[in-house]
Amino acid sequence: MPALIAAESTLTDRYQTTVPEPVRKALGLTKRDKISYVIRSDGEVVLTRAQPEAEGDPALEPFLHFLAQDIAQHPEHLQALDASLLQRVQALTQGMVVDLDAPLSADDE
Repeated sequence: MPALIAAESTLTDRYQTTVPEPVRKALGLTKRDKISYVIRSDGEVVLTRAQPEAEGDPALEPFLHFLAQDIAQHPEHLQALDASLLQRVQALTQGMVVDLDAPLSADDE
C-alpha cells in the first residue's frame, strides 16, 4: 500500500520523539492527546489517535486493581463489618442525600 504521508523523527536519549507536523495534522492530534500503536507481525507499525476513555476517576481503576490483588493474596485480612460501626455510620449519615451525578463546585474541582 503506497504511503499517503511519509515522515520521520528521531529518538532522544530518553527514547522520546516529536510527532512530525504532517502526522499530527493528518491524525488531528493536539497537545495531551494519546497515540495508539499497533505493531504487526511483519514489523509494520500502525499509529492512530487513541480513542478517549470514558470520563472517570483516573485513580479508581488502579485502586480497584490493588484491592483485588490484595484480597486474592491475603484473604485472611478480610473482616466482617462490626455491627456497632455500621450503626454509627448510619446514624452519622441519616437524612443525607447525595447526588453522585451532580457536577462538582469550583471549590471541589
